Amino acid sequence: MIDLHTHILPGIDDGPQSVEEALDVAASAAANGVSTVVATPHHRNGAFTNPGDAILPLVHSFNQELKAKGVPLTVLAGQENRIHGDLLDELRDGTAITLHHSRYVFIEFPSVEVPAYAKQLFFDIQMEGYVPIIVHPERNKTFVEQPEKLYQFVKNGALTQITARSILNRSSKRVRRFTEQLITHHLTHFMSSDAHNAGSRPFDLKRGYDVVADEIGAHYMETFQLNAARILENKSVLVDRPERIKKKRIMGLF
Repeated sequence: MIDLHTHILPGIDDGPQSVEEALDVAASAAANGVSTVVATPHHRNGAFTNPGDAILPLVHSFNQELKAKGVPLTVLAGQENRIHGDLLDELRDGTAITLHHSRYVFIEFPSVEVPAYAKQLFFDIQMEGYVPIIVHPERNKTFVEQPEKLYQFVKNGALTQITARSILNRSSKRVRRFTEQLITHHLTHFMSSDAHNAGSRPFDLKRGYDVVADEIGAHYMETFQLNAARILENKSVLVDRPERIKKKRIMGLF
């Protein structure tokens, strides 16, 4: 399996803090059927700043550690970019980087809001040839309460990535229900673990895929897996026509 969203590099964000801990996390990934991960450390999220030129050598050195320890895992370079107004400039100068040198770029929204400038920024990014991927939209309060906003992003060419733990019993029922809706309404295109450690935020991608296949539909799981592979090949991903999520209205008494 390919896991596109992980925090596996040691000492760079809120993932493992030492090489030894990172090796344990990597061994856990391999034991759970993951063969390739993209390291996507946080960038400009208010707590961590990890420019591309700092990430690339760390990926190389950690792969050397994995090889020396016999851990059957390949780590590729990426980044989890918190949305900000200078993102396009950072993509141009290499401060912000894409997933494995592809045209696909991870963009994280704040947990509550959707910035007013996001629509224009996404348009500008796409005009430069990049494809924005909104990470874990199911954890954004605005998207949950106003799914039309997410629909508009996807309709206009953005992609999204959900987190495996959102479909498991490690999140709220509301988040799980919304995640299911994102899948069945063709508003998401990838599933990843967003793993940070081997304990509370582990590599549970296989469990997530199993739940999707058993409870929602095996074809969704297969599409997610195929799309992850196509990202690494910088190919177009499989996209179905998105559908609006209709919110239930509560009728009042008059």
